[in-house]
Amino acid sequence: MADTWNTDTGEAVYRSRDAVKNLKEELVVGWQEKLFSQYEMELFQNEAACQTPLDCQYHTEVNALNKAKGRRNKRIFTYTDHDRYTQYLAFHQMVGCSPTFLAERMASLTHRRSDRRTVDCSIPKSKIINWEPTEEFVKSSRVVNNAMQTMHIMGDLGPPGRLGVRENECLLITIKTDGIGTIIVKPDFNKGKEPYRIVTEGEKREVWCLTVENVSTALKADEKHREQMMYKDLYVRHKDYLNSLVGQDFEMPPVGVLRYMVNGEIVSAKGFEYDNLYIHFFMELPNNWSSLSSQSLSGVTQICQTKTLGKENVAFFSYPFSFEAFYMCEKESEVPQWPVLYFKVLSVDFWQRYRTEGYGYLLFPAIPGKHIVTCHTWRPLQTGTVSALKRFFIGGSPELEDQSYVRIPGTFKGERLSRFGFHTETTGSVTFNLHCIQQASVYCLFSIFFSMPEAFQRARRRMQEARESLPRDLISATSQLQNESSA
Repeated sequence: MADTWNTDTGEAVYRSRDAVKNLKEELVVGWQEKLFSQYEMELFQNEAACQTPLDCQYHTEVNALNKAKGRRNKRIFTYTDHDRYTQYLAFHQMVGCSPTFLAERMASLTHRRSDRRTVDCSIPKSKIINWEPTEEFVKSSRVVNNAMQTMHIMGDLGPPGRLGVRENECLLITIKTDGIGTIIVKPDFNKGKEPYRIVTEGEKREVWCLTVENVSTALKADEKHREQMMYKDLYVRHKDYLNSLVGQDFEMPPVGVLRYMVNGEIVSAKGFEYDNLYIHFFMELPNNWSSLSSQSLSGVTQICQTKTLGKENVAFFSYPFSFEAFYMCEKESEVPQWPVLYFKVLSVDFWQRYRTEGYGYLLFPAIPGKHIVTCHTWRPLQTGTVSALKRFFIGGSPELEDQSYVRIPGTFKGERLSRFGFHTETTGSVTFNLHCIQQASVYCLFSIFFSMPEAFQRARRRMQEARESLPRDLISATSQLQNESSA
């Protein structure tokens, strides 16, 4: 088949050097039926080329075909599951290189499937570790044998009169079956779609169209219904089996108690003065909050060197931590104060000199879900040259005696907190990745968790107190000005 063009009448005109009867070859191929290619016909004619008993069998069959009317196929031939070309065929077609031992085995084998059933681990079921494995043991332990049989239907796409060249062989269809009703066809049936296109290489790039159709007898209505009911029953049994593994016991907190769980990660820290950073952190539980005795409320990360990204020096910690606490609701109108994570960023140099790089805090989110939070830090600043020289040469810097001073000190009992005269310096920032989960027995308990944040309510309360402390004539004058401006 060669040049094609369209005329003004809309017809398609083709020019072919082959006979019209050769434009289509139709064969009925049975399972694992061997159809020899032209290359195999020439190869197995020579008895000296036979190396295995299968080759000798093919030699006998080829001689019988030559004495008879010859083979009934021309371009279409097959590779059965016993051919030595089968295991290499898919890899040569796709990758173009020789397969490794593992790839060769995986062509006809499947992965192991781990058994998810729980067993008594106190009794060894088998020899877990083989300290002196043999080569055959290593090869056989990689994968497990499968009863899949493979058959390849090939096509010789060489030009007429030059059939039998290995480079012109092309894989058309691969069929696999396990003997119990499962059949794998690659490529899939066209099912009314466009045919598959195969373009040959070389000077004359010929285009071949491949159509794969399923001509098997369709299932009857009652058989199809019976099969669907069988699959439905199978799915129900599998669902019951999974439910038996999970169980019906679902732990719930007592009524009026909120269970709050956080799976967090200290992602990174950036913008600090010195290198080799690490972070101390601890959780503070407000009133009506509690945790288990085994729960650790503090921790320290590893020492991490910084990496330059853009204009910032970033230390990537990727340090995970988990936190679980319980809140006891005493009054329905009470707005809970959420736990706080206080942290301190420090640096250490070659001489083991420690410096405080910054303080910060993280207020745990009131809304469950995933949260990415970046907290900015600061450190106390002692004015004067002596403090700067001390920090540079011998390490050390002013530190907070009470780390909760970063937010609101735990010992503070007044109404107003003044930090007048306290010198600080803004340093870097720390990024957290949080996954928060809330669990409660009573749904109405959540109504108080999605109310206004604590800081907003506190600001609103202070504004109300400030308004009440103003003189009445000033309040009335302000209200009058607001009414006039709105009018």
